[in-house]
Amino acid sequence: MTRIDATFARLKAEGRKAFVAYVMAGDPDYDTSLAIVKGLPGAGVDVIELGMPFTDPMADGPTIQLAGQRALEGGQTLQKTLDMAAEFRKGDQTTPIVMMGYYNPIFSRGVDRFLADAKAAGIDGLIVVDLPPEEDEELCIPAQQAGLNFIRLATPTTDDRRLPKVLQNTSGFVYYVSITGITGAAAAQAAEVGPEVARIKRQTDLPLIVGFGIRTPETAQAIAGVADGAVVGTAIVKLVEEGRPVPEILGFVKSLADGAHRA
Repeated sequence: MTRIDATFARLKAEGRKAFVAYVMAGDPDYDTSLAIVKGLPGAGVDVIELGMPFTDPMADGPTIQLAGQRALEGGQTLQKTLDMAAEFRKGDQTTPIVMMGYYNPIFSRGVDRFLADAKAAGIDGLIVVDLPPEEDEELCIPAQQAGLNFIRLATPTTDDRRLPKVLQNTSGFVYYVSITGITGAAAAQAAEVGPEVARIKRQTDLPLIVGFGIRTPETAQAIAGVADGAVVGTAIVKLVEEGRPVPEILGFVKSLADGAHRA
């Protein structure tokens, strides 16, 4: 059982929904980013999504694209992202970390080496948005064999014919993208998300977490109310972009987490 599995089992036993926060590793710099990540559990975050900066993030909107650029310009590398996770683990052995990004940096490092290093650094799962299920032999299956969850995205365009393929080797949780398009593009609507969540849950026992388009505690509560939890990324990254102090960023995260936990 991974930390992700254990966290969702605990939340289910407590009758609570999950709050997942995304931050870009190394944005705006390594030390500030590490301070934010270290503060997330205390702000109520149940699962941390740690973005791997990449030069061509095709699924991300302007806010997260710019975060990746700032991180890369500041010298952030895949190794430094793994170092950040390892540093976090010195003080927290329970909060799951999911690395989220694109396949190219992993491929460049070498899959076997990356998986060994990720496991050693305390990473629990991967979301790699540009590897479809048809490429499961590439990373998904080796990751599961290494003890890491491989989390897949489902979208409004994932129909009932495609869904079983998407779910086939997924573990940890399913990430439902509430809107079509890029991150940060529109507001998620619980009335639209609810039926889709129910449709997907008919085909899987995995927790279903909804992301994209969640910017306020109220929306986090509404979306968590129709799913197993909510993810917020762009709204948090925007505060980093604006140069807000770490305590203010964490205060905002806490308000979102409180919203999700009220569901």
